[in-house]
Amino acid sequence: MSREIRVAAIQMAFTGDRVTDIGRTAERVREAAAMGAQLVLPSELFEGHYFCVRQDEARFADAAPVDAHPAVRAMQALARELGLHIPTSFFERDGPHYYNSLAFIGPSGEVEGVYRKSHIPDGPGYMEKFYFRPGNTGFRPWKTALGTIGVGICWDQWYPETARALMLEGAEILLFPTAIGSEPHDPSLDTRRLWVRAMVGHAVSNVVPVVAANRVGTEGGQSFYGNSFITDERGDMLAEMGTDEEGVIVATVDLDRAARHRAAFGFFRDRRPELYRRLAEDR
Repeated sequence: MSREIRVAAIQMAFTGDRVTDIGRTAERVREAAAMGAQLVLPSELFEGHYFCVRQDEARFADAAPVDAHPAVRAMQALARELGLHIPTSFFERDGPHYYNSLAFIGPSGEVEGVYRKSHIPDGPGYMEKFYFRPGNTGFRPWKTALGTIGVGICWDQWYPETARALMLEGAEILLFPTAIGSEPHDPSLDTRRLWVRAMVGHAVSNVVPVVAANRVGTEGGQSFYGNSFITDERGDMLAEMGTDEEGVIVATVDLDRAARHRAAFGFFRDRRPELYRRLAEDR
């Protein structure tokens, strides 16, 4: 038995103009659809430059509720037109609260749910705690006609708990939209290889395909290193991009084959939850 799906990741540099960047992302979605993609993943906060490089209270004006956000609305129209799933990262405002969120948009164009980023970084060049509350949605994958799709956002990707929690909830593929690059506090630190390895580790230890979409280009002196990729359930690269390329990568993953391999490895059979209580202790 085979349940194959075509997945895509978009890698772009951004201009900083919201209308332009949403429009250019839409063009890449169309490109992915023309390549047969059924599920298309843009990168994190593709509505413009990654604004968390510094604290600027004026940026709160860019946030909007899920049903009014221009990036979400644009991807809804596109998903409806092309019959695609488009997990859409956006800056969400919910009353007085602000989140780094993802609207999971189905092929009907409807928002099937919202995930709010759980782990919020705070450091030079990535001052997200100034802007975002920690997410309150928990980890929950979406059941779709393609399969059950789990999503984390950027900093979430460094935590093995993110991937494992999504898998225990039934995820069959993991997606990570992100915005990561240089480290202003240490120009000699290149996290690119670490970033790739962390998510390939999720693929291997959970026996699941992984899709990662990053941005490229230099924004306000900070460089983003791309390297978007798609792996199969063994962590083998099916498609990947370089550090300065823009474009779309597409690959076919077989969710039924992954499920067979996952059962054969026995990682979930041999779990010992009674020994893991320390993982949930806040100390």
